[in-house]
Order: sequence, then C-alpha cells, then structure tokens
Amino acid sequence: MLPQGRGRVNRRGLDFYDRLVDGLLDRGISPLTTLYHWDLPQALQDRGGWENRDSADWFSDYAAVVFAALGDRVPRWLTINEAKIIAQQGYQYGRMAPGKSNVLASGTVVHHLNLAPGEAVAAFRASPAIGQIGPCLQLAPCYPADGSPEAAAAASAADTLENTLYLEPVLSGHYPSISNADRRFVSGLDTAIMDGDLAAIATPVDFLGVNYYSPMVVDGQGQSLQTHRVSSAGWQQIYPEGLYDVLTRLRRDYGSPEILITENGVPDDATDSGDPMADQARVGFLHQHLQALHQAIGEGSRVQGYYAWSLMDNFEWTAGYSQRWGLVRVDFDTLARSPKTSASWYSAAAASNSIPAD
Repeated sequence: MLPQGRGRVNRRGLDFYDRLVDGLLDRGISPLTTLYHWDLPQALQDRGGWENRDSADWFSDYAAVVFAALGDRVPRWLTINEAKIIAQQGYQYGRMAPGKSNVLASGTVVHHLNLAPGEAVAAFRASPAIGQIGPCLQLAPCYPADGSPEAAAAASAADTLENTLYLEPVLSGHYPSISNADRRFVSGLDTAIMDGDLAAIATPVDFLGVNYYSPMVVDGQGQSLQTHRVSSAGWQQIYPEGLYDVLTRLRRDYGSPEILITENGVPDDATDSGDPMADQARVGFLHQHLQALHQAIGEGSRVQGYYAWSLMDNFEWTAGYSQRWGLVRVDFDTLARSPKTSASWYSAAAASNSIPAD
C-alpha cells in the first residue's frame, strides 16, 4: 500500500484490501486485520528499519492511511504481529530478516516495536474508525527444568525476555526489571527510551492478542530443554497446559484483560497416515488446546475468540513451503485447496461453540 513506506499511496494495493474486506463481509466473515506481519518496505529498511526511531512514526502514519480506508468496516485490528520474534530472530540471532546478530540493535528494536503500536493505537482513537484494536504477542510460559534455585532463577529470567518485556510496557506502563546477566540480550533498550515513550506505549488497548505455540523449559544454566513431545516444526513442544497457564497468568497479574487467541496450531505430523488429508494429529492438538482454553474461561479468563493457525497451508518464512500448518491443504503447483480432516472437526466446533470428540 505504501511501497516507499511513506508518502504516495499505491491505490491498487489499497483497492485490493478494500475488495477483500468487502468480500469477507459479504460472506459473513468478520475480518481481524493485522497491520504488520513482518513485511517492512525495503525503502524503510534501507533507512535503518526498526533500529531507526522514526519507525514508530512511519508505522503510525501508515496505520492512519489504512484506518481511513478500511476503518468503517473492520471490527478488530491487530497492530504488530509478534514483536518478540522480530527482535529475537531478526536482530539478536540473525535467523530471520534482516538477519542481524547484534544485541545493541535488538534492544533498540524491542523498544521501537513497543512504541510503534502505542502510536498506532493513538492514531486509531483519533480516526473515525469503528471497532477495537490491540497488540499481538507470542507468549511462552517458562518453567524450571527441576526444583533447584538455579533453574527457578533461569526460568524467571527467561520469562522476562520472552513475555514481560512486551507485556509490562503495554499493560502496566513500564519495563520489567532486567538483571545485568539478561541485559546483555537487550543492551540497547535503556538508551532508546525517551521522555513520554512509556505513556505512549501504554495507550489503552481494547484487547490483547495472544499467539501460543510452545512452552520454554530451562535448566539451571539457562539452557532451553525439550521435555514434551516436539512437533514436526522442530522447535515447538506440544503442551496444551501452557495455554491454560498463559491465560491464568494474564488474569492474575494484569487484571483480566480481554483476550483473543490469535494463533494456535501445529504443522502436519509425520505420524499421520499416508493420506495428506487425514491430519488426525492436528485434530488432537486442537481438541486438547480448546479444552485448556475452556478450563481457563471457566475460571474467569475473558477470552473473546480463538483463531487456529492456520486456515491454509502457506509460506512459513524461513521454512518456506516445507511445513504445512493449514486446516486446508494447498497444492503449491496448482493452488487447488482441499479441506483436511481438521477443517471438518474445527467447523463443527465453531458451529456448535463446543468441543467435538476427536
């Protein structure tokens, strides 16, 4: 929509999303629109990308353009998808775009990725747009691998870098306490903060989007361990109880915010039968996680909705087309789409607002 990141609007791009929103609404589908899912225009990356403090203003200006075009019809908005993954994988570990490994940059980027949504929410409030808006955070409950004080301390430190570094600013108006040992991962954070930033970040939101995939289990040395069944993605430990723990923690520590489960899913499993449509492992995954969600709701968690990741097989960033996360299978040669077993199961769950049997 803004190929140069600022200035001239690409009308063809805006018209595409205009037609898409209308098409969804015509079919009875309520769109949840994500403003940013890791797609920074190259022109802005050339100007420093998220390391540049101006990135918060760039994002706010872009958001205002989209609100003006679509805000009369979109009921829910997400600001930035998974700021943690952008900062960690893009700037700390160098595994994803822009492929840097620089802790000074990663700390700076953390702050700008927290600041930009706050400014976008302010732009939303100033616009005539209807509906609700909130951030989208990938949260991972952190557990000690054993009963030692060292493992407990390491799990607490991991929780800071995985969760509260993003939760606290938006929901409580401040950054969490970070030990000197952990500060090395975000060493640019302190110098990036300017007067008024924390108030801007904490601009009240309507809900919190939560992406949940996997817990983190750490030993006394802070090493991440795989203690639960691992999905075919390699990094994902399947632990439905972690979703319950995340929701319980949000209710306990942050005053029961409104929540959307914006992503929760698993790739096709090699243990399934040779039939690519019979994804029974995914059905089991969804069943178990919806049970955990149901338990949390029953105990007071205010969850507005749940979105399975994902509707269709898609391009999975650094994994390309090697992993299939969809309820619907896509033939990547012909683009033909075929619902898998999980699509029928999930459709029944949505239609009945209950959990069918596996």
